[in-house]
Amino acid sequence: MGLALVVDDSKTILEMLTKCLTQDGLTVMTAANGADAIAQLNAQIPDIIVLDVVLPDRSGFEICRDLKAEEATSSIPIIICSTKDTDMDKFWGKKQGADAYLTKPIDQAELSKTVKQLIKL
Repeated sequence: MGLALVVDDSKTILEMLTKCLTQDGLTVMTAANGADAIAQLNAQIPDIIVLDVVLPDRSGFEICRDLKAEEATSSIPIIICSTKDTDMDKFWGKKQGADAYLTKPIDQAELSKTVKQLIKL
């Protein structure tokens, strides 16, 4: 069993992602903004992070870049989940260090497959 951190400012999206990941056998921590996410990471290091781009305090791209630059968090797989779906957005997400980029609305089967590939459940 693994631990996932889901970061999204939409309560509905948080609930949907939590349900999907829980069905895959993961324990889920949630955060509604970048500050909450960092606080969660300081308390416990997850096996994977599912990160929105548009957050109230910081960009998910910025959070991703910062986490990949820190030794303690650089190896955590990050899946960016965003409504931003242009090729440039996807390119930029990968450039910031994201291991995968999924667009909303999230296809639950695709999320499940991506998570399993990244954390080898």
